[in-house]
Amino acid sequence: MPCPDARQQGSKVAGSGSAKALPEMARIATKRGARPGIDGNHAPEKYNGDMPGNSFGELFRVTTAGVSHGPGYMAIIDGCPPGLPLSVEDLLPDLRRRRPGQSKIVTQRKEEDTPEIWSGVFEGKTDGTSIGILFHNTDQRSQDYGDIRDKYRPGHADFTFDAKYGFRDYRGGGRSSARETLCRVAAGGIAKKLLAEQGMRILGYVKQVGSVVANVPDPAQITLEQVEANPVRCPEETAARQMIALIEEVRKDQDSIGGICELVATGVPPGLGEPVFDKLKADLAKGLLSLPAVMAFEYGAGFAVATARGSSNNDTFIRKQTGKIGTETNRHGGMLGGISSGEPIVCRVALKPTSSLPQSQKTVTRTGEPTEIATRGRHDPCLLPRFVPMGEAMVALVLADHWLRWRAQCGHGATS
Repeated sequence: MPCPDARQQGSKVAGSGSAKALPEMARIATKRGARPGIDGNHAPEKYNGDMPGNSFGELFRVTTAGVSHGPGYMAIIDGCPPGLPLSVEDLLPDLRRRRPGQSKIVTQRKEEDTPEIWSGVFEGKTDGTSIGILFHNTDQRSQDYGDIRDKYRPGHADFTFDAKYGFRDYRGGGRSSARETLCRVAAGGIAKKLLAEQGMRILGYVKQVGSVVANVPDPAQITLEQVEANPVRCPEETAARQMIALIEEVRKDQDSIGGICELVATGVPPGLGEPVFDKLKADLAKGLLSLPAVMAFEYGAGFAVATARGSSNNDTFIRKQTGKIGTETNRHGGMLGGISSGEPIVCRVALKPTSSLPQSQKTVTRTGEPTEIATRGRHDPCLLPRFVPMGEAMVALVLADHWLRWRAQCGHGATS
């Protein structure tokens, strides 16, 4: 939390009868918490803030660092078991699905996004120690952001970063840039490989762009080949063509459009997840909502349960042909009580339209003066196509973490 300004501190001191402390408290507030352009104070003499929240996971833990207009990004993955075959080539497929410039309906920024594995792998296998991965930034145009140095972009974190820290890296958004997700996608590639050894698969696709909705009767049957058959990553051909046309239309209008990504995990054994606070659904929600532009999360039947009756919403338990117990339907989205049921885990996230627009928008400066802004640079008219591997990565990170937690607590003797 940013420090209160001098007036807030002063009122507290005066109320406690310590009026003599007011000048000193005002000095401390100015030194530690002054926020130019917000409180009207001078620049702080010393920056004493910090940036927590850069790590995710308990046993499979990922830490990222870097900004989009700095020299590069770093990712550290802790907790990966030793002996997992791993190379740069294992990480490239999803990184290429995420990178810019892959089609005409995404940003044309050119970044190879080739990872360098600095530690944690020996003779082609993970050695059980921290895996360090480095990416170099190569196609920066920091001059494109000079105009927003003292302006707040609508829909961005400019104002809130100023409110928290008193200043910000205005070049592309700094730490809030979506480019940070390349670290997550790399880490997710490792998690995917670990999960695949246990028979688990994660796949995402674009379910909706604007008002165009794909018809996907059974998410668990969708294949990677279907998803990658078109640049919008929608497995239904008719809807994909309509989505592409809509994205091109809004781009010509110097606008953007949002949509929905659906994610499905198959082969997940029953029993993953912790009751109460660390429910599997809660961690999936946290992980996916931590991604840039995500505004909503739902799983299973989602918000449709608001109009349903219990008699029609409950999934009936049956003995399946495999001999295992399961449910006849999957309105619960593969999770009951926050613990996996063995059915496919199906969830969806809604993404807002890209906030950076080349058309003029009203805003204010850091001092509150009305002005207008047109964001320069190269931006996606729709975030959904490049978001798919990001969503898959976060689902994989959550499942890998909970699989390790389940194994540590219950061992191999648990029901699966």
